Amino acid sequence: MKLNAFLQDFHFIRPLWLVALPVLWAIVVWLARQRARGEDWSDVIDAELLPALQLDGGDSAGGPSARPWPWLALAWTLAVLALAGPSWQQDSAPAYRAPAAWVLVLDLSPSMDAADLSPNRVTRARYALDDILSAARDARVGMVAFSDEPYTVTPLTQDVATVRALMPSLAPEMMPSAGDHLAPALTQAQRLLNASGARDKRIVVVTDGFDDPAAALRTAAALKAQGIAISVVGVGTPGGAPLRGANGSFIQGANGQTQLTRLNVDQLQQLGSVGGGQYVNIANITSLVSDLQSTSDRPGEAIAAQGVEVAHWRDAGAYLLPALLLLVALLTRRRWL
Repeated sequence: MKLNAFLQDFHFIRPLWLVALPVLWAIVVWLARQRARGEDWSDVIDAELLPALQLDGGDSAGGPSARPWPWLALAWTLAVLALAGPSWQQDSAPAYRAPAAWVLVLDLSPSMDAADLSPNRVTRARYALDDILSAARDARVGMVAFSDEPYTVTPLTQDVATVRALMPSLAPEMMPSAGDHLAPALTQAQRLLNASGARDKRIVVVTDGFDDPAAALRTAAALKAQGIAISVVGVGTPGGAPLRGANGSFIQGANGQTQLTRLNVDQLQQLGSVGGGQYVNIANITSLVSDLQSTSDRPGEAIAAQGVEVAHWRDAGAYLLPALLLLVALLTRRRWL
């Protein structure tokens, strides 16, 4: 039973090395023939004189059986087999995850439907998020959407394709109630990051503004003190655009004039400064993407994933090294090489 299991599991980890065996055997045969041809002086020296000219202990010191060629072929065979990595047993090792974790916080308040950016702010925000996801690489990414309350769209994951698949449906119309409260969304992102155990923690807020600046700035300062950096992407223009209501009509103020929703650049810059990150306009998203990408590529200590192990085949090629070293020592005897 054990023999059957051994035969079923036996394989070479790097089997392409086996291609070298026929080539090496052919070289051994060629070297043996060249040496034999070089030692054959019978056609040049008289047969009666030849024994007197040969060195003592020549062929008589070991005869044909002492020729090194079979041993050289065996040594090269052992070396190739060791390089090919014979294996029939598995070991398990703890899995490790990348030290970076990002949470993308997307504003889905009614003002994100404004059309001062073509086709509208929320669509351009989704494009920016897609660019950020392209920089994730090995980093784990989560997403939180907010209006008056925060909602977790995806927990932290390395499956960027799943996050991308959910983005087209993100729009202000899907939110159960209107509002623009950022502080609870930052707290929700904090929970996701703290549960990750990551060392490099980042929050990227994509918004046109928020109506709880005092609470949001206070939360951002607290997150910075915990090592969580907050960067901000401003969506919109300072000139703004008319604000539409739930029925699609423009909202008018008490004076009868159409209300405008403008990008509050000063507020967003202050948030980025207090949060220890940076503020960029959506037109300059590439600078933030480059910064995030350089951070994710930065070498850092990996974290062991709790309760997760990875199986790998044990390389038994090292077991052939003692025999290979003995053969090499034998081949280095004088008159053999």
